[in-house]
This record gives sequence, C-alpha cells and structure tokens, in this order.
Amino acid sequence: MDHVADLLSVATTVCKVPASSRKRVLQLLSDLLAAQSEGLCERTIFEALMARERLGSTGIGEGVAIPHCRSDCDRVYCAFFQLEQPVDFEAPDGIDVDLVFVIVAPTGEQETHLRLLAQLAAVLKEPANRSALRRCDSDAGLHEQISALLRRQAAA
Repeated sequence: MDHVADLLSVATTVCKVPASSRKRVLQLLSDLLAAQSEGLCERTIFEALMARERLGSTGIGEGVAIPHCRSDCDRVYCAFFQLEQPVDFEAPDGIDVDLVFVIVAPTGEQETHLRLLAQLAAVLKEPANRSALRRCDSDAGLHEQISALLRRQAAA
C-alpha cells in the first residue's frame, strides 16, 4: 500500500481519546493495534514505541505527534487519535499534543516507513488541516476527514 489513507479504518481512528500522559497514549495505541491483528503483540508494540520516544520525542510541533517504530509484523499498521485533552510529548515547540498518528512498520520496510511519515507530515503541517481534524466529534467523522486530507495530498 502506498498511501496512509489505505491503512486506516474507522476502527483505528478514534475521536476524543481520554489520556493523561504520553505513556498512556502509547499504551492505548498499542492496545488498539494489537486488537486489529493476531500478528501484533500489544507489549511488543508498546515497548518499541517507548524505545523510539527515548531516542527523541515524536512530537513534531503544533500539537501533533507521529510515534512510529518497526516491529516483526507482516504489514504496516496505522492508527490516529484525536485526544480529549492535550498531553506533553516533549515536542520541540513546547506545545502539548492532541493529534497523534502512529505507524508500526515491518522491520525490513524502512523506505515505506519513511514515505508514510513524509505523507503524514505534509498533511499535518498545514494549520487548516489540523483545525479541521480538531473540529471532528465522532470516530467516523475523524476517519472521513483524515482520509480526505491524505488522499488530497497524495493526488497533489
């Protein structure tokens, strides 16, 4: 799959997630992704995401984080959370994060991993896109909005 939008579903797009810390957000993302595949282990994903955060925050600024890691899995998995309240991700601009997109990619697929990160960053750097995502109030609405933004960016 070449586009992030193809990897998301309503089941992996969650609006108004209650979480009080970065660790809790990563735990909830790990739980969600593990529930989507028999091949993913919640603990393994969580530990890989935490290890990546220890290397440096995945907060990219303006209230956005893109936690990502590689794992022994069969394909790329993604999820998107709009948080109920922003949490500290130690982003470089000091702004707490309320939009979190996670990517778990197979160990050998570095090029795919980097391409997906670039697609996401291109969409999420735009203030109007972030505002549109923050206005969503349902899982289905959030999924529809992020998918439309990602597809529009891919077509550009």
